[in-house]
Amino acid sequence: MNSVEPLDPRKQTILQAVVFEYVQAAEPVGSELLTRKYQLGVRSATVRNELAEMSELGYLDQPHTSAGRIPSDQGYRYFVDHIAILQEPKPESQQQVRHITREGEILQTLLTETTGLLSRMTQLLSAAVTVSDHRVRAKHAVITALGPEKALLVLILSNGHVENKLIECPPGLTLDHIGRANEILVQAMEGKSLPALRRLKAPNPTGILTLDKLLAGAMAALRSVARDLDNGKIFIDGKEFLFAQPEFVRDPEPVQTLFKKLGEAEPALKDSKEPVVIGSENSNEVLRRFSVVRQPFYIGNDEAGILAIIGPTRMDYQASLPLVQFTANAISQTLTKLFG
Repeated sequence: MNSVEPLDPRKQTILQAVVFEYVQAAEPVGSELLTRKYQLGVRSATVRNELAEMSELGYLDQPHTSAGRIPSDQGYRYFVDHIAILQEPKPESQQQVRHITREGEILQTLLTETTGLLSRMTQLLSAAVTVSDHRVRAKHAVITALGPEKALLVLILSNGHVENKLIECPPGLTLDHIGRANEILVQAMEGKSLPALRRLKAPNPTGILTLDKLLAGAMAALRSVARDLDNGKIFIDGKEFLFAQPEFVRDPEPVQTLFKKLGEAEPALKDSKEPVVIGSENSNEVLRRFSVVRQPFYIGNDEAGILAIIGPTRMDYQASLPLVQFTANAISQTLTKLFG
């Protein structure tokens, strides 16, 4: 790639126009279109020469010999650094963002922060496991374009969980296609349970090949996310604290095995009804060198997951059990307030 060179005002105006047009239509931009739509003060032949020069400088690419130009990575960088005027999001966009960040991310954020805090306070491994609940429903889903080849599917559930999934964009995709796909997507999945999402089929063909390909990819992504979520999710923090326990400094093999087979141990964390499970009491062999102090947390009266600390059998149960119970109750209060 050529080194970055500053652009004169006319080239900057042309680059800005190419960026605007390509973002809107995702099609190469030609000199005739630019001359017709923008007050450039020069003829099409001059614009064509400018486009060629900017391509040589590395700001534009030409996908095919007879095609127009599209911005290169260097062109986008120049646009962002020197031309773009940042616009405040529209009020309705701000409201949607606040809604997602206030309600959508709360479960992941809460469990990630809580396990981190518990591990630091106890100097042990902390874990939170969400339980599969068939009453959880799809609340909203939206496709957002990330460029001509990639889009992001965002799924929001009734318990506050949010999942993001990258999907491929079919050739020729436009913003109108994405808008219509989002309308169809909401009608197809809104209010459905996780098992129903796992069985979700592509809607009836629209007759628009690009749109149908986008919808097929979005539905496949939804099914994949639903399969993962229906199995629950585990959050852990404090691996280093467990390895630092004296017995595991001497013999780290049990800790290494635990982390290798944590997925096998997950059902034991969820299924046990005892608040404290010590060593050989654990139903899973992977956990039999450890003690588990656990407490469920809730959304209203519905169990949403398990909070636990895992450590050597010599852990301080007098301090650990009340701490885990208090923390789980605090999680329950927060989730119930938001989603109960």
